[in-house]
Amino acid sequence: MDFAEFYESTRDDCLRIVLLNVGDRQLADDLVAEAFTRAWMSWRRVRELDVPRAWVVRTALNAHVSWWRRHRREVALGSHDIALPADQDAAIRGDLLAALRRLPSRQREVVTLRLLLDLDTETTAKVLGIAPGTVSAHLHKAIATLRSATLHHDDQEIRK
Repeated sequence: MDFAEFYESTRDDCLRIVLLNVGDRQLADDLVAEAFTRAWMSWRRVRELDVPRAWVVRTALNAHVSWWRRHRREVALGSHDIALPADQDAAIRGDLLAALRRLPSRQREVVTLRLLLDLDTETTAKVLGIAPGTVSAHLHKAIATLRSATLHHDDQEIRK
């Protein structure tokens, strides 16, 4: 596969996953663009990876950490809510998305890589640089938290 095909077939998935992790559409666009630029510059090496799109997502998330470190004193902490376009990601329930945003970053990364990018535990562990058991533990905790948050929300809706 050449780089143009790779970009066209994976950009939207990568953007969605980064957006869920960073919570800001413009920032996610910038991070994904930077990650794809790095992939293009190292395409001979990146295309040989088992899951090159995971490399792009990890690179974008690493770039976010670097961005955050540079800007943390400049950015006021406030709402991390994002407005998703109506035609995109309409199936994601607002309460689930909000609960996902409240997860610790490592749990959010594991959930998005394992469940949204559909990586196996071993690949997720390699991408994040952690042990497979740690991936499983983070996924278990995150799913329990998300389940609790959505069940709590559903109970409130029933009582209304």
